[in-house]
Amino acid sequence: MESRAFTVSLTKNPVISTNIIPGHFTTSHFHTNCYVDLDKLKTNALVAKDVAAELALPYLKSTYVDTIVCIEGTEVIGAYMAEELLKKGLSGANSDRDIHVVTPKSNVNKQLTFQHNIQKVIYNKRIVLLASSVSSGITLNSALDCLSYYGGILAGVSALFNAYPNKHEQKVNSLFTSKDIPDYQLYSPGECIMCKKGLKLDAIIVHDGYIRM
Repeated sequence: MESRAFTVSLTKNPVISTNIIPGHFTTSHFHTNCYVDLDKLKTNALVAKDVAAELALPYLKSTYVDTIVCIEGTEVIGAYMAEELLKKGLSGANSDRDIHVVTPKSNVNKQLTFQHNIQKVIYNKRIVLLASSVSSGITLNSALDCLSYYGGILAGVSALFNAYPNKHEQKVNSLFTSKDIPDYQLYSPGECIMCKKGLKLDAIIVHDGYIRM
């Protein structure tokens, strides 16, 4: 399966790249014909710094940010992103401000929550939500509901990969989209063309990788 992989790079900064593995994959919400490997972008410190610089661009000039909420393992990028936003300069809206970088917890019902000591940097604060990928929108909507419940003010949403940029009500600033991946497809389980053709699953996508079948 891995032998079929190919690389997609960000045009303006080829250091930022992702490996794409074609196949038949499933998550708890959908089936897809590609696995988008974002691990290097989240765990390699030097690459994550470049990623953060790109993701910070939409907020540099005029968006005040109090807190970056990181989900799906994006904490390293979130810390570098805060550093970018805090840089001094004529265009830096957040110079000399305090920016917190936090991660919600998941309870037994898989609902996102914030511990009591963290809630003070969410309530009535301007929040940038940072995700690894946005596909079906279920995780995104869950995170947005969480921020709303705790009184956060959404300043923006950023992601490494956004499957369908025009599908979601909330704008998502992303590095890569499905337009960067030839023939990328996402299916509800009951409508999966690969299943209808009798193609077996290659792997189950989980939050930090995949499990081969």
